[in-house]
Amino acid sequence: MEHALALSARAAEVGDVPVGAVVVGDDGAVLAEGWNVREAAGDPTGHAEIVALRAASVVLGSWRLEGCTLVVTMEPCPMCAGALMLARVSRVVLGAWDPKLGACGSVWDVVRDRRATHRVEVVGGVLEAECAAVVRRFFETHRA
Repeated sequence: MEHALALSARAAEVGDVPVGAVVVGDDGAVLAEGWNVREAAGDPTGHAEIVALRAASVVLGSWRLEGCTLVVTMEPCPMCAGALMLARVSRVVLGAWDPKLGACGSVWDVVRDRRATHRVEVVGGVLEAECAAVVRRFFETHRA
């Protein structure tokens, strides 16, 4: 999570919400990383999770990320939660919960929906205070 937190600073540098993500293989090795690039790339899908999942798929040569864990500083939104399921990610480890758009247990629980063909294990609240503080500071300085 500390690595993901460091990556979140890259998003803030370009005026994006500071979220960082790391994909870890089943052996514990970091496969890929990402941070929010929506503003920098002008891409509505440029969330840290999506960036990291795409990079991990390239490294593995497959869209199937079975056995992988996504570590992310903020609870994934519905788009990212859907991508986690469709990529067959085994586990998501998240820092701060998102009470507005969270889709891993707070507002929705997309990744563990009993109707889904693949469910993702959720480990939440890792370095929660630190992750939440980064996002809170960002919005304090970027909102009028």
